[in-house]
Amino acid sequence: MNKCYTLIFLLFSTFALHAQTAGDSKVLNEKPRDTSNKRDLIDIAKVLFKIKPNKNPKAGEKKIEFSLLPIGGNVPGGGRALVTSTTAGFYLGPRKTTNISSAGFAPYWNFKGRFGLPLRSDVWLKDNTWVIQGDTRFLVYPQYTWGLGSGQEDNKLLVNYKYIRFYQSALKRIKPYFYAGFGYNLDYFVNINTADTDPQLEQFSGYHAGTQKGSNSFSSGISFNLLYDTRSSSINPLPGSYFNAVLRTNPKFLGSNSSWKSLYLDARKYVPLNTKPHQQNVLAFWTYLWTGLSNDVPYLNLPSIGWDPYNRSGRGMDQNRYRGKGLFYFESEYRRDITDNGLLGFVVFANATSVTEPENNMFKKIHPAVGAGMRVKFNKGSNTNVAIDYGVSKGYSGFSIGLGEAF
Repeated sequence: MNKCYTLIFLLFSTFALHAQTAGDSKVLNEKPRDTSNKRDLIDIAKVLFKIKPNKNPKAGEKKIEFSLLPIGGNVPGGGRALVTSTTAGFYLGPRKTTNISSAGFAPYWNFKGRFGLPLRSDVWLKDNTWVIQGDTRFLVYPQYTWGLGSGQEDNKLLVNYKYIRFYQSALKRIKPYFYAGFGYNLDYFVNINTADTDPQLEQFSGYHAGTQKGSNSFSSGISFNLLYDTRSSSINPLPGSYFNAVLRTNPKFLGSNSSWKSLYLDARKYVPLNTKPHQQNVLAFWTYLWTGLSNDVPYLNLPSIGWDPYNRSGRGMDQNRYRGKGLFYFESEYRRDITDNGLLGFVVFANATSVTEPENNMFKKIHPAVGAGMRVKFNKGSNTNVAIDYGVSKGYSGFSIGLGEAF
């Protein structure tokens, strides 16, 4: 087990070192994006409905770019629902020295009592001196679990609960692109149970922490955060690199039911394949390692596919399909514009997941998925795309629709 973690750690270290290329130092000094020859759905709507365009803002003027998309589609955990996805991109400082901040709100409802109210934000203060990250959710829904490890497709259990999340962190710039800070993390799972005729979660999973019938699981902790980010935008990254490390500790004196720790390491690299400025022709890579460092991590807090901080991993898989004390993930994606004006584009992607097996906490199996998607430029100001993806894996296939890129 120690050898396996050592190999994974070396992989992350190599990835992070490779990410710091000479070109990265130019990211924040590049000129603001020229969108005069670009087109989006807003431009098309202006032509169809004969809407007179507003006067162009002065250079460097602060501006909020909204994107709103009411759709019906798949939601985290499976099933279909009414989804309203809203993103906002805005600058809190000069565009040459300040990353675009973003806030996303994607409530969903399936008309059967299942709904979610997730709000996610990344706020960059003037000249990128601080970055404030937030993740708040209130979810009510049943979700299938396949137990720990790889499990079997035909052996799953529907678990009901309500969930409240409140994560906030503040990171200060230590040197260009490198940040360090602290955060507070709260997870509250309420009334965890299954149908009376089904096995209880503790019996099904063979795991004792946070699985008792009708129990509540409360975790309250502090996180220590490191961030290296040369991207100028998280909405639709072009060139750049990203590395994030989060060490979380949940002591009982902060209200946690049990004392436990976890570690999350996330690395991403975006490689442009042409020299045209702001033209989408990018090869993107993403990998993360997420592991519990204690024996009493509550079941619903254990690493699980699709439960990464942005709920974007595992396209082509059921969310929650693979769960274990440790999870390793890798994904690559090719992104390309179809039209010169940036209105239409496409992606192809492949990913692989491995979780530790319960009998020995070792990574033994790799679970792949592949897929492709269309991109339609919704808002050229914030470079926000409508993303329509279709993914396939063993025992599952499905569409997902949303605003912004998967990573």
